[in-house]
Amino acid sequence: MERIKIKDKEFSKFIKYDDIQIAIKNLSKQINKDYNGKTPLFLVILNGAFMFAADLFKNLDFDCEISFVKLSSYSGTETTENVKHLIGINEEITGREVVIVEDIVDTGITIEHMINELNRFNPKEIKIATLLLKPEKYKKEHKIDYVALEIPNDFIVGYGLDYDGFGRNLPDIYKIA
Repeated sequence: MERIKIKDKEFSKFIKYDDIQIAIKNLSKQINKDYNGKTPLFLVILNGAFMFAADLFKNLDFDCEISFVKLSSYSGTETTENVKHLIGINEEITGREVVIVEDIVDTGITIEHMINELNRFNPKEIKIATLLLKPEKYKKEHKIDYVALEIPNDFIVGYGLDYDGFGRNLPDIYKIA
């Protein structure tokens, strides 16, 4: 489908599933190189990053752990700039290499909150992997270490990303029309 409607909004196809998969495979090559011989903990931010994390993990060829945390800063199509910590971390973080897995980084509010939370546990290092980055909207100083795709500042849905809970199941990514 080239155009879809979710609730009251129209969206047009923006990034095809096959192009997403190519970007993830390219990203995984760098992560495989950087973590060869190491055992990092990947912390996946739910709900949006679950599809990206699943496909990323299929391409990793080293020992690693995965866990999930749930943070939210969106309401409708806008960030609230207020991060809600919904589900905590159960794994040992102290002295570990941690990779935060995000679906999309725009303002960086969620990432900053997550890094501040993790730093209380004294990890060895924290790196960020994201499927999508909106470089013109990113406001924070922390380096985004692994970026599959850079996109403009459009509201998007699909491939795990939603509009008020809908559209996550779409294999392609759509932008608001």
